Amino acid sequence: MDKVRLGMVGSRFAARTHLANNFAKLRGLKVEVVGIASKTETSARQAAKEFNIPSVYTDYRKLLERKDVDAIDLCAPTNLHEEMIIAAAEAGKHIICEKPLTGYFGEEIEGDGIGFRVSRDVMLKGAMESCTRIRKAVEKNRVLFCYAEDWIYAPPVTKLKRIVKASGGTILDMRAEESHSGSHAEYSRKWKTSGGGALLRVGSHPIGTVLHLKSYEGQLRDGKPIRPKSVIGEMGQHTRIPSFQREPKKWLVTSWEDVEDWFTAIITFEDTSKAVIFSSDGILGGVRKWIQVYLSNAVAFANINPNNALQVYAPDPGVFGEEYITEKVETKAGWNFPSPDEEWMGGYPQELEDFIDCILQGREPISGLDLAVDTVKVIYSAYLAAERGQRVQLDTQ
Repeated sequence: MDKVRLGMVGSRFAARTHLANNFAKLRGLKVEVVGIASKTETSARQAAKEFNIPSVYTDYRKLLERKDVDAIDLCAPTNLHEEMIIAAAEAGKHIICEKPLTGYFGEEIEGDGIGFRVSRDVMLKGAMESCTRIRKAVEKNRVLFCYAEDWIYAPPVTKLKRIVKASGGTILDMRAEESHSGSHAEYSRKWKTSGGGALLRVGSHPIGTVLHLKSYEGQLRDGKPIRPKSVIGEMGQHTRIPSFQREPKKWLVTSWEDVEDWFTAIITFEDTSKAVIFSSDGILGGVRKWIQVYLSNAVAFANINPNNALQVYAPDPGVFGEEYITEKVETKAGWNFPSPDEEWMGGYPQELEDFIDCILQGREPISGLDLAVDTVKVIYSAYLAAERGQRVQLDTQ
């Protein structure tokens, strides 16, 4: 094929992010967006008009029925991923899927939201069974699966990989974080629709990245990945702290039902190196995305956001008017760090171009199904570790 004919599933934030800038330079050359599907017809029609998409559906399966659709881009809530991935694979469509891959979405609210009727070992088993069903469908139907983990395409991280390769050193210790002041998506509030809290929703990025870096190091040195071996974890619900709840002004999202708003995980790899992951919905000052890598012969700090390529100051938030500064910053007053190109710095256009090239050329993407599955395994094992208060060993087969 000379270009990929793409069907978009979803019409809100993630879909618009893909359409607005990240497919922009590919459309007409490598990509043709032939249709968009969303349960909310008004939203789908608005997106179709804004981004010049000819066909609108309220049922994503209508896209799968079209012979002229080569691939679908899933920008839907996580609890819908498995059904949509399997249906797309069985229809012979290549798949681009937003993170995380899947999870456990059973009923579990009890008491204060920290205790659960369903134990975390059941959740881990359920999430991994979902991964198995997805893998079987993808492999059986011989379609390409592209996992939208943008961090590993971010320019600071791709440069970091070159530093690792050039140094020839051993990665001893990694520390990484994604945090902000809380998601405004309604589905994120409860386990039944989100599959987890801060660790799953934003922690999946730094987890996927440290897994990728250790795999990359192992491939360079020995021709095989260095896999995660065990994990420990600690969770919190900081917006339930009584003194915080009494504060009259809330700068953070507070409407969490039964999911954590803070989590820290420590991953141990097969070679005994470590990675510490921080994820929180209680951080003011904009989105934090960074990773620090300590090698045996070098140190590398990658700041995706904030970074100091541009620093601005305003004594009043109105000075900059409607000009966008950065994601989730509470005020435009004071010092701020607006990225000259936030999507590029985050790796979004590079990620999607790799996916499209893979579909056109029939090769595997840098971020594929193995990374997606391993990320789910580490996250749910960390949830189990937090529940038990002890280390959980990972099945690395």
